[in-house]
Amino acid sequence: MALVIATCAAAALAIAVVGSRWQLVAFAAPLLGVLTSVMWQIPSQRVRGFAEPRTVRCFENEEVELAVVVEPVGAPTALTVTPLPIGGMTADSTQKTLRLSAERWGRYLVPVRVEAMAPNGLLVGSATLTVGEVHVYPLAAPQATPIPRTELPDRIGTHLTRRIGPGVEYADIREYVPGDQLRTVNWPVSARRGRLHVTERMTDRAADVVVLIDTYPQAPGPATDAVERSVRGATQIVQSALQRGDRAGIVGLGRSPRWLGPDIGRRQFYRVLDTVLCVGDEFATTTGTLAPRAALPAGAIVIAFTTLLDTEFALSLIDLRRRGHTVVAVDILRGAPFQDELAPAIRRMWRLERKAMYRDMGTIGVDVVAWHEDITLEMAMRLIPDHSGRRRSRR
Repeated sequence: MALVIATCAAAALAIAVVGSRWQLVAFAAPLLGVLTSVMWQIPSQRVRGFAEPRTVRCFENEEVELAVVVEPVGAPTALTVTPLPIGGMTADSTQKTLRLSAERWGRYLVPVRVEAMAPNGLLVGSATLTVGEVHVYPLAAPQATPIPRTELPDRIGTHLTRRIGPGVEYADIREYVPGDQLRTVNWPVSARRGRLHVTERMTDRAADVVVLIDTYPQAPGPATDAVERSVRGATQIVQSALQRGDRAGIVGLGRSPRWLGPDIGRRQFYRVLDTVLCVGDEFATTTGTLAPRAALPAGAIVIAFTTLLDTEFALSLIDLRRRGHTVVAVDILRGAPFQDELAPAIRRMWRLERKAMYRDMGTIGVDVVAWHEDITLEMAMRLIPDHSGRRRSRR
């Protein structure tokens, strides 16, 4: 601004001297006065705003509070803070506190409008500031979701197997051999038969569960609505696995693949949810169309939520099966992915094509179950065939 004033004053004085126009001196005098008083003028004011806490995590329909702090940088000035509406959220403000809640999961930015008055009281400036973020997690159904029955890694857990080892379920009684622990001796049977016998029990093992989410762009209509069920289904699977003591992880395959390795504990549950929302720095990113090997330990159970409309995602499921993983694809598409109403014959052909695809995927070892609207996820998962006696194919 000072450069502009100096340029105007210099041009006016030059024209006044060259053209002998003394009137322009009167025009340039106020400009020169402003330039001479630059050192005594009050500097421009700046305003900063933030929320405490800056990032809030909550579940759907849960109310959280944010304390909005907006303060001037430098000399004090009059400020007016007005919360702005947030799409998908309900907000209630009391002075400098915001109470927020959302009915749908997602990542929400919290904006406010700030109006500041100049020190001379002649000007008022306004700006929109983003003071915080609210990460709303999806709610999962409380029902425990079963996993496919298959061979599990040699790690103690809660899944009953047919193998003999440490456990509580009775398996058989056999004669004592050197090396058996004394606490396994069945004394009533040993007394009846005159020699030592031990009780064998079935061992309990833990599983590694990895959820795959199809994040490829979907066709409009039912395919777009399936993303909601995909996220809720993945949350329910991870919640059930962690509650059983299993390790759980997640992989999102799409245009920007991301993954989180399997782990246990409550903190892992929130890490998975952050990965779904693509926030934080707990997850890793990758390239390509296949699930990274580091995200899936040997023998992991893979449960994929997909519409089965993208060929690249289907090829990734086949690749996981070739690696030796147990792969289950949950079809979350309800109805044909077309916006216009279909003729009965075309609708029937569409259903026949989907059934044929189910059969083809099952032939190569990828079981596909349909998550219909009238059943819950745990009911759909109980339709998975039992492959516990079948050996995995490995390359």
